[in-house]
Amino acid sequence: MILDRLPTIHRPTKEELLGAATGFWHRLQIRFKWFSIRSVRPFNSDEIGAFVSWIFWGHVLWIVIGTTTFVSLAIWAINTVFAQETLAGWVGNYLTKSSGVKIVFENAIVPTWRDGVITFNNVFVSRRPGRMDKRERSVSKGSSTTAATAAAAAAQAALDQKSSQAGAAALDDGNYTQFDVTIDKVNVTLSFTKWFNGKGLLHDVDIRGVRGVLDRTHVFPTGEKREPKSYRHTHNLGDFEIDNFKMEDVLLTVYQPKNFRPFTVSVYNCELPRLRKQWLFYDFMSANNMSGSFDESLFTLHPRQIHGMTGAALVDGQLEDDGGQWKKHSRLRIDGLSIDHLNRGVEGPFSWIQEGNVDIVADMMIPHDEDRGIAKVMSGLYDQLEATVSSASHQLPGVGPRTTPTDDPISTHPAPSPSSPPPPNDLLILDLRVHLNDVRASVPLFPGPHISYTNSALTRPIVAYINSRPHTCIPITCRIIKHAHEFDGSWTVFDSGLLEDLSREVYEAFVMDIRDERVRGRRMRKVGVWGLRVVAQALFLGLAGQLA
Repeated sequence: MILDRLPTIHRPTKEELLGAATGFWHRLQIRFKWFSIRSVRPFNSDEIGAFVSWIFWGHVLWIVIGTTTFVSLAIWAINTVFAQETLAGWVGNYLTKSSGVKIVFENAIVPTWRDGVITFNNVFVSRRPGRMDKRERSVSKGSSTTAATAAAAAAQAALDQKSSQAGAAALDDGNYTQFDVTIDKVNVTLSFTKWFNGKGLLHDVDIRGVRGVLDRTHVFPTGEKREPKSYRHTHNLGDFEIDNFKMEDVLLTVYQPKNFRPFTVSVYNCELPRLRKQWLFYDFMSANNMSGSFDESLFTLHPRQIHGMTGAALVDGQLEDDGGQWKKHSRLRIDGLSIDHLNRGVEGPFSWIQEGNVDIVADMMIPHDEDRGIAKVMSGLYDQLEATVSSASHQLPGVGPRTTPTDDPISTHPAPSPSSPPPPNDLLILDLRVHLNDVRASVPLFPGPHISYTNSALTRPIVAYINSRPHTCIPITCRIIKHAHEFDGSWTVFDSGLLEDLSREVYEAFVMDIRDERVRGRRMRKVGVWGLRVVAQALFLGLAGQLA
């Protein structure tokens, strides 16, 4: 055979190639080629394409899984090539342009490799009226004190311009909450997956050392009568949904409109399992723990503690086996809250009380989050179909609906029928205990349209009941039940309707107390008359015995 006569071609091994290498880079090239293609020949087009694809998809996977690390390396590279003020200016311009809030970084943005976070030091955030052009919107590294002075000057200039141009249409009337806040440190971690799903780029946020002013003196009514629900936030794509939020050492001074006295709001420690822009107020109610002060009144929010149980529910003072219906049970306590924070902009008994303070203890039962999985959706469709078939079977010709007599003909909560759907599982229950301390009330001079004929007849008895107990504590117990979806878009206690519900429940509690007091007084009068009758009979019997 011709192939047998040909000389054997010797293929050099890795050791022979390394022995024939002339330098470090030559040996490195041999090792890399031997590792990749087991040869020292030049790469062909397929192999080059494979290398490019591997590098590209590797970086994509790196960005998706380790977003914070990738951004930290990018920050380190930019700070190395350019001046440190450059990146701070870029980020500040982007945030200012996208949010409409002026942001100034006093120090450079640096990655913290040991903790795996990106740190922002000495951040100044300001929102003031006025149209900002490109020059005013540009921010850079600088002193937060200088930025605060510039923001105040810009606000005063905007007010002067508005007063000088009273006849022209104002682009920004300043009818919103304005603020100048300095943040000592902000630690964030990023997530590409959340950003891709339209939930913002932030994954974890840790804020420490917040000082500043919340100015609401420029807020004025527009004359348009609006429902509290109309102030709720409308969801937009990209609204943040932070998975872990922590906040420490917060001290803000709040200025309210209508010459209300300034007061301070402090947060000593706050830890939230999540914080969503669309569910801001609800997520703060669901906090793991939070402590602080509101106008020198201490408040705490913590898991409810019961001897022998952890996180159990209480119903009428007894333990309830809820079968896992509630996600958590928390207790909110506020001590010595001034009544003027509750009687402004609200209708009902709170608006009648002019002096005093309030102690509030609220036991909250927070439901589980809605499960949007396919199994939950199919189960809901099956339950609706079954309820529809059952209701149709009870409405056959000649067969009227079954009615169950009740003792209360005006009951607003009838007993569920066999064909009625099961009760919803998104109910949030608040058991409130309100103590009114040293309160004084007055009858409103001009009753509003919310006071009906029946309520107007009970206004004076309620005010008299409150004023008959000076320098004492008036306890009130009530329960508020709301659906969790009612907090969708709510940011405050006002637009969530919680303050209105509290005022209504307090009114009902006052009515019950007055009714009980009247029954008790009637009973005491009967007992007194009976006692006098017994004493008179004994006296007459004694006199009759002496005469006999």
